[in-house]
Amino acid sequence: MGEKKIIFIAFAMEDERQRDFLKGQSLSPRAPYEFIDMSVKQPYDKDWKARVRTRIKRSNGVIALISKNSLTSSGQKWEIACAKEENKKIRGIWAYKNDRTNVEGVATYTWADKNITDFIDGL
Repeated sequence: MGEKKIIFIAFAMEDERQRDFLKGQSLSPRAPYEFIDMSVKQPYDKDWKARVRTRIKRSNGVIALISKNSLTSSGQKWEIACAKEENKKIRGIWAYKNDRTNVEGVATYTWADKNITDFIDGL
């Protein structure tokens, strides 16, 4: 594993538990990758967008956890749009095995170490 990469995780609040699983998975000594979660916990205070943009700018890339909840999450939609504006690479990861929701403009892959590692290593 190379240098530690800073990854912003974009997710719908309804999928917060999946975000926690992703963070936990990276802590395993067997995990072939590490990343720093820079997501914002309280998305709707007045300075939310400015803080998110700063964090996205400081990140090496964005992992978007994609589910049916992504389609109605205004916060996640904005985070993805912001990442595109900042020219950050984005990798969609399906948050659930039985949910293959697609978000326009986000290439989405199954949740597997290789799919996550390849993205992070390519940053």
